[in-house]
Amino acid sequence: MAQRNELIDKAEDIADQVLRKSKHVLPHVARFCLISTFLEDGLRMWNQWGEQRDYMNHTWGCGYFLATLFVIVNLIGQLGGCVMVLSRFKVTIACGVLVGIIVLQTVAYSILWDVKFLLRNLALAGGVLLLLAEDRAEGKSLFAGLPSLGENNPKQYMQLSGRILLVLMFLTLLRFEMDFFQMVQNLVGTALIILIAIGYKTKLSALVLVVWLSLLNVYFNAFWSIPAYKPMRDFLKYDFFQTLSVIGGLLLVVAYGPGGVSMDEHKKKW
Repeated sequence: MAQRNELIDKAEDIADQVLRKSKHVLPHVARFCLISTFLEDGLRMWNQWGEQRDYMNHTWGCGYFLATLFVIVNLIGQLGGCVMVLSRFKVTIACGVLVGIIVLQTVAYSILWDVKFLLRNLALAGGVLLLLAEDRAEGKSLFAGLPSLGENNPKQYMQLSGRILLVLMFLTLLRFEMDFFQMVQNLVGTALIILIAIGYKTKLSALVLVVWLSLLNVYFNAFWSIPAYKPMRDFLKYDFFQTLSVIGGLLLVVAYGPGGVSMDEHKKKW
């Protein structure tokens, strides 16, 4: 037990050193990773305008006008939201637009009936929620010299909800197979997402999960190795950028911590 605690303490020290050296860069990297799937999908709407319009018209029988409107809303909403987030302009509105796009696509592409894609979209929404909580924190810091009426409860519960939604991504990677690597992945991953959800050793757990997901993402979703004419390339590309966005959300947790509703925060009061 003592040896295990010593090992965890050393790992936390290393993580703290990494965070101190990257504290000015990490939030920007986190934001860029988080909006990457929206950026990629917005560009895809531009490059595959006709295919997307025809798909919506064929699937829903809504006519070319509504199908074209769907493509335009996705194109402008996603690219506009990404620019606003990266430039830190009206981030609250940008987050609302991006969440609206997630809801719209969940309905339009019938994701509600596909558990894997639904969990991924919920995880993506969790990342946007963490981004919104971070923006509220920055807004509050502008008035740091004024008297405070107490803790920012809406922000804390947004961070809690964002953390819980974010870790749903890993549930899509669980496979119940009698394979040693898969069993280790299931056990380690489950332990990490529980720690992040309850907010215990949060920064270290999120950092480990970032590394873990990054390795899995590059290995399993290597869309660049698939010829452009094969449909599998688009599927892997979609998975790659969605996972990258969830990694961005986890990096926000690494950069700013779990928030007030967490075991880490309560430990400070003991």
